[in-house]
Amino acid sequence: MNTNREPIGKLISQLYRQNQKFLVKELLPYGIGSGGQHIFLKLIVNRPGITQDQMTNEMKFDKATTARSVKKLEEAGYIERRTDPKDRRSSLLYPTPRAVKFAPVLQSILADLDSKLTFELTEEEADQLVALLQKVSKNSANL
Repeated sequence: MNTNREPIGKLISQLYRQNQKFLVKELLPYGIGSGGQHIFLKLIVNRPGITQDQMTNEMKFDKATTARSVKKLEEAGYIERRTDPKDRRSSLLYPTPRAVKFAPVLQSILADLDSKLTFELTEEEADQLVALLQKVSKNSANL
């Protein structure tokens, strides 16, 4: 192992903070805050009827973060809860027309961010970076 190499965790942390600063600035005009709200919104738009528990498990957030994000998205008019007919204690989450209309804007913001992050990379390097980060992410699940 190269002891002069910067720690991976440090680089990921720096990347995350810069990522968040960009997203907060870009999403603020739409009433979407930090804490991963955009990730939850994108998931709900792509998988209408998903539950909070399913999102928590899939996105690797804790239940409290998921609950806060869902509540804020609901208050902002982006999602609605419907009682699960199979389990009255559970709610299914659906995008509102506002969310469906906003989805292409969100996708454009996220694509712009990716473009800025990979500006000096070739397409092959960007694909390799994603593949490597997916491996690292998978490894992190075992920590």
